[in-house]
Amino acid sequence: MNYSKSMRLGSFFSEILPLASFFIFYRIYGLYAAAIAGVTVSAFMLLYFWLVERRLAKFVVFSTLFSGVLTATAILSSEKLLIKIQPSISSFVMAGVMLGGLLRGKAMMQVFFGTQFRLTETTWFQLSFRWGLFFLTACIGNELAWRYLSEENWVIFRTFVISPATGIFMLSQLPLTLRGRLPLEEDS
Repeated sequence: MNYSKSMRLGSFFSEILPLASFFIFYRIYGLYAAAIAGVTVSAFMLLYFWLVERRLAKFVVFSTLFSGVLTATAILSSEKLLIKIQPSISSFVMAGVMLGGLLRGKAMMQVFFGTQFRLTETTWFQLSFRWGLFFLTACIGNELAWRYLSEENWVIFRTFVISPATGIFMLSQLPLTLRGRLPLEEDS
């Protein structure tokens, strides 16, 4: 398996494993154990990427630390709500970053991914706008879910609705991304 394929596979597992551990531990041990498992697996995935590939995604580091702090606070205060609102806060922050950047004339997707992709300015702005709206929608969805669904159904929503929706949305942006690639002569 070449390095590029192993990197994509590792990236896939870094997204799936924390979520899968969250769901499995919830089913066996409950919400607190699920949150601990998700944060622990995320931390191990960060360590793996650092040791093997010498890279760390800043947002994943932030997200893992943020989840860890909210999980610890939830356990210490016996307040499960802090675990349930964590996806809302993360999504709201990302929506604010994406849409706020646009208000300042900056495409934040380019800031995050500009070294990985060579795209036109227009494409970066469109992607930032679309992802900003997606994160805002995910925030609202999580807020409605934890307020109106049982805890078990909220876990199912988080695992089997929001995560696949994120993947589907990401794939739906592929045509825009491919159309917006810079020609090779501008790539150098």
